[in-house]
Amino acid sequence: MSTGEGDVTTGRSPVRMGPAEMVQAAAMARRFYLEGKSKIQIAEEFGVSRFKVARVLESALERDLVRIEIRVPAELDAERSDALRARYGLRNAVVVESPTDRAELAGDAPDPENLGVVAAGLLGELVNEGDVLGLAWGRSIITMANALESLPPCTVVQLTGVYDAGTAERGSVEAVRRAAQVAGGEAHPMYAPMVLPDAATAAALRQQTGIAAAMSYFDKVTVAVVSIGSWEPRVSTVYDALSDAERKHYAELGVAAEMSSHLFAADGRRVGHDLRDRCITVDTDRLRRVPEVVAIAGGIRKANAVGAVLRSGLVTSLVTDTAAADHLLNRQAPAARPALDRADPGEA
Repeated sequence: MSTGEGDVTTGRSPVRMGPAEMVQAAAMARRFYLEGKSKIQIAEEFGVSRFKVARVLESALERDLVRIEIRVPAELDAERSDALRARYGLRNAVVVESPTDRAELAGDAPDPENLGVVAAGLLGELVNEGDVLGLAWGRSIITMANALESLPPCTVVQLTGVYDAGTAERGSVEAVRRAAQVAGGEAHPMYAPMVLPDAATAAALRQQTGIAAAMSYFDKVTVAVVSIGSWEPRVSTVYDALSDAERKHYAELGVAAEMSSHLFAADGRRVGHDLRDRCITVDTDRLRRVPEVVAIAGGIRKANAVGAVLRSGLVTSLVTDTAAADHLLNRQAPAARPALDRADPGEA
């Protein structure tokens, strides 16, 4: 808030306020905007009606005696975030600036690293004491876990098996342990691959004590974090884990997106149900009952995939970047409105 002395600019022509009027308006504005007092409290203090207080505050704005600035960190795009939230019926949408690196802009890199960092801040807002936090596999989720600074006491469970294609990015178990350490709660990791050679092997692994114990928490998850991949190399971990013949088979079914080893067509329909039997992952039916499901995905290569998953109605909140957001806002039809169909976990 700032005040002028004498002439103040309205954008049209200078308007002179009397000294008493200016002092009173400044005092009322300070009470209202800086001290958080109500109009009724201000009216009682100054011995006027609350309607006069309202008129004075309005006049202070019109005459530029009070200037209100809305500031968010430079990397956050508030307008795109709000537009995306409204268009897709999400509870939260956070859009960050896309990277300026040419390789990332060309889509030759995974999700921008800052998505995970921003998601860590969002998770700090969403998780409450006593919650059960579920983490799926994803590079951005690993980045998010490493960026966590604080969490209320909660239990953390792994929602998918581990992806391992001979890379060093085997951080699902570590992400669960890191989040639990920050929260001071129990960790329930799963030491198992995400994609198995056949359904029988997957079924046998689900019966193992440690894996079964972790999966027993799936029905208790209150906040879940997932990642999204498009059906192409280096953008979907499931795609990379399959043979050429299997990739062709699922492509012919119209796969446009993958999330936690579940496959989705462009309109949000689940396809390739047989793959689910070979995977260690949370069921979509269980995921749909989770009050808050946060997806982290960005980049132009993932934009269509993000749109497909939003249409599935499984995601209630999204962390993405401006490149994907522009595509979703300008080229994609609206999706289901999942957040409107679920109870707000903050009201439980």
